[in-house]
Amino acid sequence: MRRLLASALMLATAHTALAEPHGVTEDNLPLFFEALKERMTFPLAYEGGDPDVWRERVLPEVRASILPYTASRAFDPETIDEVDRGTYIARRVAFNITDESRVMALLLIPKGEGPFPSAMMLHDHGSRFDIGKEKWIAPWYDDQRLSSATEWADKFFSGRFPGEALAERGYVVLATDALGWGDREGNGYDAQQALAANLFNLGSSLAGLIALEDIRAAAFLAGLADTDPDRVAAVGFSMGAFRAWQVAALSPDISATIANSWMAQSRELMVPGNNQLRGQSAFNMLHPSLLRLVDFPDVAALAAPSPMLVYAGEEDALFPPSAVQGAMDRMRVVWSAYDADANLTTRLWENKGHVFTRDMQDAAFDWLDEQMR
Repeated sequence: MRRLLASALMLATAHTALAEPHGVTEDNLPLFFEALKERMTFPLAYEGGDPDVWRERVLPEVRASILPYTASRAFDPETIDEVDRGTYIARRVAFNITDESRVMALLLIPKGEGPFPSAMMLHDHGSRFDIGKEKWIAPWYDDQRLSSATEWADKFFSGRFPGEALAERGYVVLATDALGWGDREGNGYDAQQALAANLFNLGSSLAGLIALEDIRAAAFLAGLADTDPDRVAAVGFSMGAFRAWQVAALSPDISATIANSWMAQSRELMVPGNNQLRGQSAFNMLHPSLLRLVDFPDVAALAAPSPMLVYAGEEDALFPPSAVQGAMDRMRVVWSAYDADANLTTRLWENKGHVFTRDMQDAAFDWLDEQMR
């Protein structure tokens, strides 16, 4: 009888435990999210040995996790208009960025004899969609966009348009719009979730499509007559920094990278209140199966031993300094395995938030000049 009572009590206890609610937190995280985080072991992260062997094994897995397909349509570029800006020519050009989509881009070409080093400028998110490529380069074709772009430059870039600063240094500069920005503007902040859901239903993803388009833009830039194909940089701020180290890992055309204000270990971003968990803008950087394989710094490290600069502000509320420093340290392990420590430059800037100010730009662009010589 005692055994029967004990068994009944155990069953009742187990039933009660299973019947307890396991819902979501006030931040829309599952109550058991910490247990799920423990499952994130990043089995394909670099753990020593020959880094080339690691890269050859991991890169195809990462590409398959991120990219929806491989585009092959001819770019078929067309110049829409151009203006003379003294030391360089500014053009609006259209080209086929994927097999299905043709985009408008801004292209700055220095005067003089090329070929020149070049930089593809990858814009941020910022919950500001009326401008994309114009965040880097002042538009001459739309007064309203010029007003928006000037406001953006004043807020984040010390009043400077960084793409123009690089053109004045002698770089060919290319800036495109990610899907949902500028000439490809959608229906605002809340509509991102619908766009992402529809792309999931179409067998793709919003973040994967952005990654594919960035790879194609890099190939377009590398193939221009004015561009030296061996000196092509990816430059990004905020979401654009995510895109910069991502395209550096995935594209054979990128030879150097500047990533400002987006690098961290994922575990420390997945905490209540972090922007990476919000159900709208996060979709632009959400690859559904990627973190089953590797963490963000592991993806960036697939670009090693090519030169890469990673900056962050110590007071950036979106990226805790410990998460950033941990990611930088993780990346350095791979560059060190290549005996290429000098090719990875990292810095946590004191008294800086989520910005790419003039002094940060100057330091980054001086570094890029050194890599491109």
